[in-house]
Amino acid sequence: MRTGEALPAVGDVLASLATGTWSWDTATALVTVDAEAARLLGLPARQALLTEAQVRARLHPVDWNEITGVVQLAAAEGTLAEVRVRVMDERGRVVRVVRSRSKPTFDPGKRAYQLIGTLQEVTEPTPGSPVSGTTVTGDWRRSREAFLLDAGRALAEARSTAEVLRVAAGLSMPGFSPDGLAVFGVEGDRLTIIGHHGQQPGDEDPFVDMTLDTDYPAAEVARTGRAVYLSTPQEYQSRYPLTWPLAQRFHRQSWAFLPLTVQGRTMGVWMAAFAYPVAFTPDERSVLTTVARMLAQALSRAGTAETERELSEGLQRSMMPSLGPGIPGMDVAARYIPTGGGLQVGGDWYDMIPLPGGTGRGKAGRIALVMGDVQGHDVRAAGLMGQLRIALRAYAAEGHRPDAVLARASRFLHGITDDGSGDPDLRFATCLYAEVDPRTGVLEIARAGHPEPVIRTPDGTVLQRPTAGGLPLGIDPDADYPTTRFTLGPGETMLICTDGLIETGGHDLQSGWQRIRTILEQHGGGAEQLADTLVQAVHGPSSHHTTGPLADRREDDIALLVLNRRREDPAGPSGGRPGTRRSLMTVAQTEPEQVAVAREQLRQLLHDWTSDEQVDSAVLLLSEMLSNVLVHTDTDAFLVAEVGCTHGGGSGERRLRVEVTDAGDDLPHKRHPGELASSGRGLMLIELLADAWGVDPQGVGKSIWFELDEPAGKH
Repeated sequence: MRTGEALPAVGDVLASLATGTWSWDTATALVTVDAEAARLLGLPARQALLTEAQVRARLHPVDWNEITGVVQLAAAEGTLAEVRVRVMDERGRVVRVVRSRSKPTFDPGKRAYQLIGTLQEVTEPTPGSPVSGTTVTGDWRRSREAFLLDAGRALAEARSTAEVLRVAAGLSMPGFSPDGLAVFGVEGDRLTIIGHHGQQPGDEDPFVDMTLDTDYPAAEVARTGRAVYLSTPQEYQSRYPLTWPLAQRFHRQSWAFLPLTVQGRTMGVWMAAFAYPVAFTPDERSVLTTVARMLAQALSRAGTAETERELSEGLQRSMMPSLGPGIPGMDVAARYIPTGGGLQVGGDWYDMIPLPGGTGRGKAGRIALVMGDVQGHDVRAAGLMGQLRIALRAYAAEGHRPDAVLARASRFLHGITDDGSGDPDLRFATCLYAEVDPRTGVLEIARAGHPEPVIRTPDGTVLQRPTAGGLPLGIDPDADYPTTRFTLGPGETMLICTDGLIETGGHDLQSGWQRIRTILEQHGGGAEQLADTLVQAVHGPSSHHTTGPLADRREDDIALLVLNRRREDPAGPSGGRPGTRRSLMTVAQTEPEQVAVAREQLRQLLHDWTSDEQVDSAVLLLSEMLSNVLVHTDTDAFLVAEVGCTHGGGSGERRLRVEVTDAGDDLPHKRHPGELASSGRGLMLIELLADAWGVDPQGVGKSIWFELDEPAGKH
C-alpha cells in the first residue's frame, strides 16, 4: 500500500480475515449479523436481523448459558467479553467452534445490555498439543468444567480451615495455576492473614494487621467487594506505588485479588500470584471468580464447624471427670470418643467417685465407677447427662448402696423429663454403677439396662459377667435395681462400656462382643494401652477391616472404662502353665432363665478346653444340678466353676471343678427311674460322665460338685 492511499474499509478487512461482526440489544432481544457472521452461524451468507431465539437455536445450550455469565462479568469489570461457543446444525451436530469477542455495556435505565462484537472460527487443538496461557479452546473449556467439579468436591469435603487452605494450595487450574496464594480475613477495620502458601514462614509479617485504608490491593478489595487483576509488575507499581515494594521481593509477574463473599458480606480476600504473565481473559476471570466463591463457602463452613467443635469439646471436657490420683492396688483408664456426627457432644459419660468413709460398712477407701448413656446425640442429651451425673454424685456422696443410688437417679431423671405436658421427646438413660473395694477387690454392681461388664482373667480368658439389672433410668420412677457382688481377682481386668464400643461399624451385640473378646484375649499391656487399643480397633482406621453383619455402619459415641487389679506377684504364673480362672453366679428361684446364662458362662470359661465332648458333658451336668435346686428346693443356687492345674492323681494337665450350693436340707440320692420317667437321672448322669463327684453337707444346706480332667498332652 502506497503512502497517501485510503485505508480499506473495516468491513472489507474483517471479511478478508473471515471475521464477522454482530450487535445485540437485550432490551429488544434482537441480534444483527453481517454476512460472514451469518455464515459462521450456519445461516445464509447475508446480513440479517435475528431474534435471540434464532441465534440460541444455532448454539450449544451449555455455551449459551455461559455467554450470559461472561457478559455480566465483563460489564461489571469494564473488560472485553470473550467466549468460545459451539455452532450446531439442524440435527444437533457441532459443525464448528467460533470465538466471540465483544464490548458489553449496561444501561441502568433500560436494565439491558448492548454489545458490539466479532465472530471468528477457531480450530480445536489435536490431543497433546501445547496450549498457551492466553489461548482458550473447547478442550480448555472441558478441562475447566472438570477442574471446577473436582475443586468443588474437594473444598466441600474439607472440614477445617487448615484443610481448606491445603486444598486451595493444591488446585491446578487448566492452562494457568498460581504458585503462591494468601487468604486474608477481615476483623474490624484491619486485614488478618488466615493462611498462605508458596511463601516462606515470616514473609507474611509486613501484611499482618494492615488497615483497610492502606494502598494495597487486598485492602481495596475488602473495602469495595470488587476484584483487582494486575497482569504485569508495571501495572501493580503504577496502581499501588506505596505497597509495591512489599510485593516486588516475591518476583511474581501477575496477581489476582478476589473477594470472598458469603451471603452478601465480604469476609476476606483471596490472592492468587503467578510466576508468569497472565492476561486474565474473561474465561480466566470466570474460573478465578468461581473458585473464590467456592473457597468463601468452604471457609465459612469450616469456621462454623470449628466454632461448634470448640464449644462442644469444651462442654464435653467440663463434663468428663478427671480420674484423679489413682486407686491403691489398681489401675484405671477411661476414654470418651464422640463419633455420632454433628456436634461432638452427646449423652455418654463415665465417672469415678470417691465414697465417704464409714466404719459400719467398712467403706473407707472405696470408690464408685459409673458408666452411662443418655438416649440421643444432641445438646439436650448432653444437658441431661450433666444433670444426671451431678445427681449420681450427690446420691453416692450420701453413702447410699448401689441399688439405692440408681433408684434415686431413675426417679430424678423421670422427674425432669416427664413434666406432665405429654412431651413426646422423653429420654431415658442406661447406667452401670459399681462400688469397688480396692483392698479386697470386691465389687457391688447395680445395672440399669446397660451392657454387662466383661472380665479378663490373667491367662487371657474373657468372660461376660452376668449381673442383675433393672429398667433404664427414667422409665419407671419406682423401679428396683438389684445388686450383684463378686470379687475381681489379682491380675484380672474389668471392662465396662457403652453400646457404641460394641455396635460401631455395623455390628450387632453378638458380633460386636466377639470383636471386643478377640482384642481382650490378644492384648498383653496395661490398662491405658488396652483402652487405646480398644478405641483404635473400633474407631480408628483398622475398624474398616472389622465391619459387622449389618448393612449400615452404625456410629455412636464410645465411652469405656478399664479397671485392672494388680497382681501380688507381677511375674504371674510361671512355667507356661495357666493360672486359675473362676466364674461365680447366683441363680434365683424367680429367675430360671439364668440357667441358660450359666451354661453360656461355663462354655466361655472352657473356650480353650481341648475336648469338645467334655465341654458338652460339663454343660449338661451343670444344667442338671441347677435345675435340681430350682425344682426340689425353695432356695437359690450359687454356682462356682473353676479351671486350674491338677495336683497329683489326675491324668490331665487341667481340671474343671463345678460346685452348686443351696440352702436346702434334703440331700440328693440316686434313683432308678423307669423308661418312661421324666426325672431322677441327674446323679446317674454325673456318675457316668464325671471323673469325680460328690455331695458335701454344709452348716446350712449342701453343695454338689463334679470334676473333669482335661485329656493329657492336648493342652
